Amino acid sequence: MDLRPLHDRVLVKRLEEGEQRQGGIIIPDSAKEKPQQALVKAVGSGKLMESGERVAPEVKPGDRILFGKYSGSEIKIDGDEFLILKEDEILGVLE
Repeated sequence: MDLRPLHDRVLVKRLEEGEQRQGGIIIPDSAKEKPQQALVKAVGSGKLMESGERVAPEVKPGDRILFGKYSGSEIKIDGDEFLILKEDEILGVLE
């Protein structure tokens, strides 16, 4: 199944972080924070302004982004977990 986000929404897949050890202690998966980096999979057509003009999104599929800890809505498609964010919730593009 393919999903095309609407308007200024962005479909992303979280990037997995490597196992972290702090002081020789292994942190279990249930206690780890979810990563705040993601790979953009699809973008909407852009935000529609009051004047009727559409502003194109600044991100494109394939970009690595940074987003806020509590941003977006989690969804599952064909068993894979994705996140749908508004473009305003994206903090930056990693280059």
